[in-house]
Amino acid sequence: MRGSRALSHLQLLSWLCLLLRDTSPVQGAGSAAQATGNPSPLTVQEGINITEDVDCRKVSYLNVSERCAFVQTNPDCQSNDGYLNYLGGIFCLFSPDLLPLVVTLYVFWLFYLFLFLAVTAEKFFCPNLSAISTTLKLSHNVAGVTFLAFGNGAPDIFSAMVAFSNPRTAGLAIGALFGAGVLVTTVVAGSIAIIRPFTAASRPFFRDIIFYMVVIFLTSTLVYMGKITLSWSLGYLGFYVFYVFTVVLSTWIYQRQSVAALNPSLPGPLPALESEDGNSSVTNSYDYADDYKPQFQGEESTARILTQAISPLDCQKWKRKPWYMKLIKIFKMPAEFLLLLTVPLVELDKDDHNWKRPLNCLHLFTSPVLCVMILQSGVYGFYEIQGIFPIWAVMMLVGTFLASVTFFATSNDRPPRFHCIFAFLGFFVSALWINAAATEVVNVLSSLGIIFQLSNTILGLTLLAWGNSIGDVISDLTLARQGYPRMAYSACFGGIIFNILVGVGLGCVVEITRNNMDVKLEPDGLLVWVLAGALGFSLLFSFILVPVQCFQLSKAYGFCLLFFYVTFFTVALLTEFGVIHLRTG
Repeated sequence: MRGSRALSHLQLLSWLCLLLRDTSPVQGAGSAAQATGNPSPLTVQEGINITEDVDCRKVSYLNVSERCAFVQTNPDCQSNDGYLNYLGGIFCLFSPDLLPLVVTLYVFWLFYLFLFLAVTAEKFFCPNLSAISTTLKLSHNVAGVTFLAFGNGAPDIFSAMVAFSNPRTAGLAIGALFGAGVLVTTVVAGSIAIIRPFTAASRPFFRDIIFYMVVIFLTSTLVYMGKITLSWSLGYLGFYVFYVFTVVLSTWIYQRQSVAALNPSLPGPLPALESEDGNSSVTNSYDYADDYKPQFQGEESTARILTQAISPLDCQKWKRKPWYMKLIKIFKMPAEFLLLLTVPLVELDKDDHNWKRPLNCLHLFTSPVLCVMILQSGVYGFYEIQGIFPIWAVMMLVGTFLASVTFFATSNDRPPRFHCIFAFLGFFVSALWINAAATEVVNVLSSLGIIFQLSNTILGLTLLAWGNSIGDVISDLTLARQGYPRMAYSACFGGIIFNILVGVGLGCVVEITRNNMDVKLEPDGLLVWVLAGALGFSLLFSFILVPVQCFQLSKAYGFCLLFFYVTFFTVALLTEFGVIHLRTG
């Protein structure tokens, strides 16, 4: 029953992501300029008005005067998604002397996009998903390996979906998913063992690491095949459903065995049981919901509620922050303010469930308009009905009507019965924001790869993997410091399994459904196999060494994992720059 429910949730997520990645109308290409003078890689087919598809990295070999026309007319340099034309900005708007400045700005913009992704996922996407799972009355195990795993891995999932939309950027997805896997299972897992040595749970360890090795083998097979079919994509999603079923079943068996081991003659309720990986299977915040009704000291004015709700700064917390946290907060404030204005947030652990009447009514106006302006980079927002009325204006009218009805039908001091609907709206809008930011991340990385002649795989396993994994690194190490190393170690494997299976499976299902053709993969030679081999070897290393140590994870084990990552990263760089290569001939 739970397995079928999890399957239905994955199907809903599939339709949601299909809507996010729905195809945009094809616009006619303009006439290509006829090049004269020096030879150029650009050629135009007479009568067809289509430029020959040439590798965009060849722009570095052209004269400065030819580069702008090359990136504007070469299909390989074009991106169907995103708001900014990064290659056009480099080669058309700025002079070649300003290239270091432009690259610096792009790197800062990339870091801010990672920060935006982290803020959106942590403060809006995950809380709304948690509220949805509680509203649907999912068990904690099912919610943990479905909705909450999706919330934690949202940046990775959406980045993979965007990267799989183009065969030339598919290496970004493979590099990021594999690179994050190596990073988390070596650096993070090793750091946990160094910070707080502990004894790992045997059965969850074998379960997760065996599943992960199977996933790596399947993904390596896809890379070797060079394409992903619909059956393979659905197989990935089905395999994740089987993993969810295995987690739920193993936890149920463990709890039954624990209950049988207790003395049944003891009076009183049974104590809260722990799952095999050390997580409590009972959450008190849900058990006493009826005892904590919203209590309000007095009715505040609507204007004051709105002012406080849209402010991203808490003066009391600001005074207690150290200077470096204040600096980070200053960078986060614009993103938080924008998200507060556009994304509804439902937090069931608060007395009022975060019901802010004026702000929630404002969300009913801003969210529909934002949706049509973000979906497919705003293409649908400027459609005109009968050539007269644009879609964005229709959404403004609909939003105004819904906001007015809600404002006069509710009060400031009590959340309405339909407040849970705002959790679904907040989930959808935050997913759109994450998708838009992930699209820009992929475009920036692709542009930097063209400038510096770097493969998509090396960019994926470094910048994209590091940026998307920083939240997992911080949360897992924090759990270890707080005395929960077993929980943090288990999260290293469970989250990565979700990211690969759902990232590849869901992303490719969406693309195949949209284009009615298989997803093509263009691996970057030897580097992909170095990456896959390193990930497989790191898992095999832990699979052998941890049982030999009787599941006692010591500091020596942690330092071995860190040394392994340094060695792998060195080999990857040497392979990227041609020092290590296959002998030809």
